[in-house]
Amino acid sequence: MDINIGINDTDRKEIAAGLSRLLADSYTLYLKTHNYHWNVEGPQFNTLHTMFETQYTELALAVDEVAERIRALGEPAPGSYKAFAALSSIDEQEGRLSADEMIRDLVAGQEAVVRTARSVFPTVGRASDEPTADLLTQRMQIHEKNAWMLRSMLAA
Repeated sequence: MDINIGINDTDRKEIAAGLSRLLADSYTLYLKTHNYHWNVEGPQFNTLHTMFETQYTELALAVDEVAERIRALGEPAPGSYKAFAALSSIDEQEGRLSADEMIRDLVAGQEAVVRTARSVFPTVGRASDEPTADLLTQRMQIHEKNAWMLRSMLAA
């Protein structure tokens, strides 16, 4: 059945493509944050273990919201590691990192998600797609706050 929600097909597809990149970044950051939760060591273990759990739990809920918005726009949501790797601007991290290296890497990941979300706004604005604008705004606020909190852990 055709979709008639007041957004033309070209804009719907472009918005869904942007949201697919956001989904890939968010899922990659989720996986990375969960990995760091499991593997963090050192004097800040308890604080970081708890902080990382809070952040990956929030990300687990967020990926569902983003994927469902893609589906509401009538497009398939990517859902494989291969698809996420092709779409994500966040690189996977291999090897063991110190707690400070993990924090720096997660700051970079949080900020990457913000940039990806921000990149979708021109089409969203042109299409008057308020539900997507609201979702993007919420995601940006959360990731900017998370980046700030993580950066604060590194302050001298």
